[in-house]
Amino acid sequence: MDLPSLRLTGSADVSVRPARPEDAASIARVQLVTWRTAFGRLLPADVLAAWDDTAAAETWRAAIAAPPSPAHTVLVAVDAGTVVGFAATAPDGDAREVTVLLVEPRWGRRGHGSRLLAAVTDLARAAEVSTLTTWLAEQDTVTSRFLEAAGWAPQGAVRLLESADDVVRQLCWHTRLDGDGPAAEREGKP
Repeated sequence: MDLPSLRLTGSADVSVRPARPEDAASIARVQLVTWRTAFGRLLPADVLAAWDDTAAAETWRAAIAAPPSPAHTVLVAVDAGTVVGFAATAPDGDAREVTVLLVEPRWGRRGHGSRLLAAVTDLARAAEVSTLTTWLAEQDTVTSRFLEAAGWAPQGAVRLLESADDVVRQLCWHTRLDGDGPAAEREGKP
């Protein structure tokens, strides 16, 4: 992926970069570990029980190697050569949706999530996208506090994800990149 306008963040040991196909197994590992440890109570049991490492890695490999469009991106957070987190985006009308942003819990609170979100924001601005969106489980207070601190707010939309044994209520969060969003409203800007 050619990202000349992306401001890659971090030092040589800690950075964010576009994902490569060979990162797919590491991305799948981060996803599973994070889902089990951080979201185990929020995710339906059948989702975790049905996890297939090989299938997940192949899905990520395909998403990286042959994305459906240039607006579909996958970035990884790297710490001392190890993939410790990732973010994926997709077009959402005139906006860009952050479909996933996860940092393996044992690597949390080291700035990896903030670096991933900054890189996603840089890509969106470079593509002249003015709004970012994401969906969060209503009970995910950790991620909602993280996004709120970064200038995001609930948009008001709700969706229900149903599985064989549960329903997860998700809230849509958003931020504007043109200065007209929740962060600007908190700062008293029109």
